[in-house]
Amino acid sequence: MIVGIGVDVVDVARFAATLERTPALRERLFTEAERGLRTESLAARFAAKEAVAKALGGPAGLSHVEAEVVTDEAGRPTVRVTGAAAEAARALGVTRWHISLTHDGGIAVAYVIAES
Repeated sequence: MIVGIGVDVVDVARFAATLERTPALRERLFTEAERGLRTESLAARFAAKEAVAKALGGPAGLSHVEAEVVTDEAGRPTVRVTGAAAEAARALGVTRWHISLTHDGGIAVAYVIAES
């Protein structure tokens, strides 16, 4: 059963400018494994983190690094949650995440479904 859906859109150029203007954001928004990715991929992952928060109902106290986008051997993305995000997911009964990421034409989009 679907318990939450989230979607987010990020302007890649604006996101890149923000990261350049505030370099410490990279550490606040992304896990160590995510930080070295290209800007387009970071923008898509940021959109995914925002979409996860929306799928969870926007609970207070979430940190962006508590939702990590990881890929399997085939390159398919999924979400790994920790901390307050994991607690919120458990409270909703989330047992599986579905995620789709894309970036094209200067826009990054993420769509997330939380399933129980």
